[in-house]
Amino acid sequence: MAHFSFRTTLLATVLLIAGVLGAAAASGWMMLQDFAQASRDGGAVALRLSAAVQQIDERTIDMTRSARQYAVLRDPALRERFDDAHTQALAALGVIEGGLPATPVIARWRELAGQMRGGLDPLAADDAATPPEAELSGLNDLIAARVREHIDRHSAELLDTLDRSRDQLARHVLAAVLLALVLALAAGWWILRPLKAVARAITRLGEGSYAAPVSVGGPADLRLLGERLEWLRQRLADLEAHRNRVLRHVSHELKTPLASLREGIALLQDGVLGRLNGEQLEVSGILDTNARALQERIEQLIGYNATQFDARHLELRPTALRALVREVTADLKLQARVKDVQLVVSGYAPPVRGDAAKLRIALSNLVTNGIAFSPHGGTVRLELSSDEQGTCIDCLDEGPGVAPEDVERIFEPFFCGSRRAPRPDKGNGLGLAIVREFIAAHGGRAIVMPSERGAHFRIELPHAS
Repeated sequence: MAHFSFRTTLLATVLLIAGVLGAAAASGWMMLQDFAQASRDGGAVALRLSAAVQQIDERTIDMTRSARQYAVLRDPALRERFDDAHTQALAALGVIEGGLPATPVIARWRELAGQMRGGLDPLAADDAATPPEAELSGLNDLIAARVREHIDRHSAELLDTLDRSRDQLARHVLAAVLLALVLALAAGWWILRPLKAVARAITRLGEGSYAAPVSVGGPADLRLLGERLEWLRQRLADLEAHRNRVLRHVSHELKTPLASLREGIALLQDGVLGRLNGEQLEVSGILDTNARALQERIEQLIGYNATQFDARHLELRPTALRALVREVTADLKLQARVKDVQLVVSGYAPPVRGDAAKLRIALSNLVTNGIAFSPHGGTVRLELSSDEQGTCIDCLDEGPGVAPEDVERIFEPFFCGSRRAPRPDKGNGLGLAIVREFIAAHGGRAIVMPSERGAHFRIELPHAS
């Protein structure tokens, strides 16, 4: 199946929207053209009918005058004038017949005009009878009334047509706008959905989560970008696996000679190979201290590597955060009492879906860090809260805080920061790194918040789905 590119999709969407709106505009223009043409035609017909009515009135008067004069004078010129007026009146009557529906009034007018033309007798011969010209005048009024009714009816029909055209145009415009909106939303969904997938994939890769494959739909160029991100994910996953293998191998290879080194130092200190003088004992003590420190670092590397593995294997179930926080503070109560540090828990947060054991480790490392950096008599506060975005656990201490230049690196492994704890030999720089690993595995994040005094760490977890 062929897939369009981002540019082609955007161009096609713009053209479709322009076509839809243009079709609505063209439909409106055609309606206006039809109405204007109908108005012009109706006006021309009304003008012809009105002129014909006026001509019939005038020719009727001419016919009546000529007939009366001819009846007295018997002048052929008067008869010819009558015939001309009669012919013009019939022509005007034909115009009216062409514009009006068939009506008996016109037939009666023709009949009376024919009688007048055929007789041309003196009009006053019979006073009792109604003169034909008098009835013709009445018929002219009826014809004029019919013409006015026809013009008024045609005007009303034009107004009705205008109303219908206006309603139809409104429907066309509304349909065009709705269709354009649907096209815009569909194109936006078609384009923005894969962009969101790309953003989520980049975020996961940046957080070191390589388990979920990258799948991006939509336009062809975004699909190609998704394929490149999937290749990058596989490459990073391979590099991460290789790094872990190297770390395990190096750690294992170092532990064996290190154990032999410590045994040799112990034999020297015990005097098995001969009694040592003071300087030799001092040197052996330094060797023993550094060997122990090296062994601790190797064990920490192995432990952090195991933490990264555990972060990818969670046993998720509903977990009550407030109860978990109280359990963690209870476990660390003795450690806090040694430094005379008070642990305070406040607020409430709804249960989340998480691995209680790993969340306990993350919270324990965070609180332990706060205790280590707090002065004697200080307070470490744990505040729980919740909003529409998720659940928050804030840990605030009264220590030296996090230097601004250390904020970006404070969660990196073995990074201890420029501001040291009262007993710096106790820190190894892995506690906060483990916090980040376990919280990121739950779909949340661990961040440093601005604080005027001490350090302010925040854990954000999503709501239980």
